[in-house]
Amino acid sequence: MLSDSNIKSWFLKPEENGLLVLEAQGKSFNPFEWVKEFKPILENLLSKHGGLLLRNFNLHSVSEFNRLVQSFSSELLDYTYRSTPRTKLGGKIYTATEYPADREIPLHNENAYSRSWPSKIFFFSVIVAAEGGETPIADSRNVYKRIDPGIRKKFEEHGLMYTRNYTKGIDLGWQEVFQTEERSDVEKYCKENDISFEWKEGSPELTTKQICQATLIHPESAEPVWFNQAHLFHISSLDESSRLSLIKELGEENIPRNASYGNGNPLEIDILEHIREAYAHEKMKFKWHRGDIMILDNILMAHGREPYKGERKVAVAMA
Repeated sequence: MLSDSNIKSWFLKPEENGLLVLEAQGKSFNPFEWVKEFKPILENLLSKHGGLLLRNFNLHSVSEFNRLVQSFSSELLDYTYRSTPRTKLGGKIYTATEYPADREIPLHNENAYSRSWPSKIFFFSVIVAAEGGETPIADSRNVYKRIDPGIRKKFEEHGLMYTRNYTKGIDLGWQEVFQTEERSDVEKYCKENDISFEWKEGSPELTTKQICQATLIHPESAEPVWFNQAHLFHISSLDESSRLSLIKELGEENIPRNASYGNGNPLEIDILEHIREAYAHEKMKFKWHRGDIMILDNILMAHGREPYKGERKVAVAMA
């Protein structure tokens, strides 16, 4: 824990070793100086627990959030090779995934569908939804342990292939995903990241495939974690109406995104449901307070989003 009279600390669930809450005491508390002073301790706590929730830190704007994040991690990342729509708020601060309010975003580790990912992800609660809108989390170490060893072995042996088809007007266009209007930039990125690509006449305009990891070993703790987005990319993640509509319009081989084993064989639905159940068992939720900052070790902790009503705004930074 943390020994500082300015901070009250406890775990999200007292009976579990989960998200550590650090609540500042007093209005004169200076969050920027405090983070600078306690940064090594915070890094250790993050590596151990996977997540920190900073509460009452006297942050009132996205620019202040940016300043705090910069004092914790000076090299922030741009959101490239995108999977979801986000709006840039300034610098390298983005909105959380912009997705219909009535839908859930399943638990996932950021960019686990690729071979490069942020080590940390920061969330700042700007506007709290009137109802719902929580950002649930799950410890990826525990998700790994819950998954059947035979399934883990199969996933680790074959890896996962993510297929993306870019069709005008459906899902994200390649221009938004790769943040460019130039095909040559797309080709350069794909070659540098071992992504196969094929430009086509008609629909889709572009198809990409990349084989990625199913699990990881944390670089500091050497603990195994479940680290992929098979359950999110696979067509079974869509509701039945959306799934059937896309297949009817495009054909199953041309749907915007899908996942398979690295050798191209299809993923079994019962295995994907088993994985989703593992996440559900490990899911932890808390109510956002305005001004809350959540810091996650992106390898150790997955995150998602609950459906909500009313206005909601969460800013995000990655490092």
